[in-house]
Amino acid sequence: MNHDHPSVTKEDLLRIPTEPFDPVGPGSLSDVLTRMQSTAFQGKQLGLAYEVWKKMLADDCLIMMGMSGAMVPAGMRRLVVRMIENRLIDCLVSTGANFFHDLHETFGHKHYQGSPNVDDTLLARHMVDRMYDVLADEKVFREHDYWIGRFAGTLDQSRPYTTREFLYLLGRELIKEGKQEGILTAAAKAGVPLYCPAIGDSSIGIGIACDRHLGGNALMFDVVGDVIETSYLVKVRPATGVVYFGGGTPKNFIQQTEVTGMIADFGVHGHKYAIQCVTDSPQWGGLSGCTFEEAQSWGKIAEDAQMVTCHVDSTIAMPLLVTALLENEELIRNRKPPKFKMGRTLDVEA
Repeated sequence: MNHDHPSVTKEDLLRIPTEPFDPVGPGSLSDVLTRMQSTAFQGKQLGLAYEVWKKMLADDCLIMMGMSGAMVPAGMRRLVVRMIENRLIDCLVSTGANFFHDLHETFGHKHYQGSPNVDDTLLARHMVDRMYDVLADEKVFREHDYWIGRFAGTLDQSRPYTTREFLYLLGRELIKEGKQEGILTAAAKAGVPLYCPAIGDSSIGIGIACDRHLGGNALMFDVVGDVIETSYLVKVRPATGVVYFGGGTPKNFIQQTEVTGMIADFGVHGHKYAIQCVTDSPQWGGLSGCTFEEAQSWGKIAEDAQMVTCHVDSTIAMPLLVTALLENEELIRNRKPPKFKMGRTLDVEA
C-alpha cells in the first residue's frame, strides 16, 4: 500500500492546536462542552457530539435515539423525559427493561444505591435485585409483572399490536394510574413514538407471558410492523439523525431503517448525522461497538455524514449533553419537529 501523500504538507498536519482548558470563564455547561472541542481524547469527542446534536436540531431533520443498558435504574429517566418534552428527539428505541423500570418509578417506587461487592446470595434471600451498584425490590417488580399482564388482557386480543402502539396505550394507562411523569407518559402526551424490538426480553414480556400461562391474555406483537413503521420515518424529512446511548438491539434497529428504506426504494441514502456514546470496542465484531465507518459499508450512515463516537459511560455523557442542549432555548423554540398521530397506524405530518 502506498502511504505517500505528496499534496499534504507539514503545515497542513500541524494546523489546529489544542487549547488548554481554563476553568475560569465558562458561564454554562454549553460553554464547557464548546471549549472541550479544542482539547483531545474523549473530552473533545463529547464536545463534538454536542455540536453535531445542535446541528440536527437546526436542520430539517428527524432525530432517532437508541438507549440500552440499565439507564432508568441509574437515574437517567428524567433526562429522557426532558428530551421528549423539548423535542431533542423525535423517536426513542429502547429495551423493554428500561420501559419496565420507567413504569416502576412512574408508580412512585424507587431504585436504590448499592454496591457491586455485596453478597448476592443475601440479596436473593431478601428478594432484592442488583444491577451493578443499583438495587431494586423484586417483590414490587413482580406486582408490576402482574399489572402489565392484566393490562395486556384489556386490549383487543383478535389482532397483533406493534410495540409502538402497545407502549403508547401503556403510557396512556399510566397517565391515569401513575403518580409522577415518566418516559412512557411523557411520550404518550407529546405524541413521540417509542419502540421496543426485543420486548419479550424483559419483565414486560415476562408479565404478559405469565398472565397468558394463567389463562389471561392472548396478546401478540407485530415486530415486523415496527420495522415497516420506522422505515417510513426515515423518508419523512430530508435528513435523519441518530443518537445512541449504548448499543445492542436499539442501535441496530435504528441503523437498519435506512437499509430497509433503500430496499423499499424510498430514496434514502443513510443517516446524515450520527452520535454514539459507547463503552464497547469494535474489534470483537459486535454491533454495540461497531464504528460508524463500518455502518457506512452497509449504507446505514451516509457517505458524507457528520458523525462522532465518544467512548464514555452514558451516565456521564447523557447528563452533560442534555443539560447543555437545554440551555439552547432559542434553538429548541425555533425547531419544528415532525408531528405524529398515534393510532393503530402511525401517521406522520412532516
